[in-house]
Amino acid sequence: MNLVIHPSGEVTTIYSEVLDLAELGRRQIARASYVEPDRIGNWWAEIIDGPRLGPFNLRSQALEAEVKWLLKHRLGIADPE
Repeated sequence: MNLVIHPSGEVTTIYSEVLDLAELGRRQIARASYVEPDRIGNWWAEIIDGPRLGPFNLRSQALEAEVKWLLKHRLGIADPE
């Protein structure tokens, strides 16, 4: 899990239940993307106010691409590997 701690003390992350984020203070949770199949069974990661990634044969591939894109472009983690 990647946490970005801003100078103001605000923490930004991709939601996960690895840590109890409530321990860090008041939470503000917002959807950043959707992973959905199309009519022929391909999977797409649709980033809100961003690109549509895909098509992928597997949902897990779309989820991985979604997380990598969000880490790089929303959290500013240059190399999420």
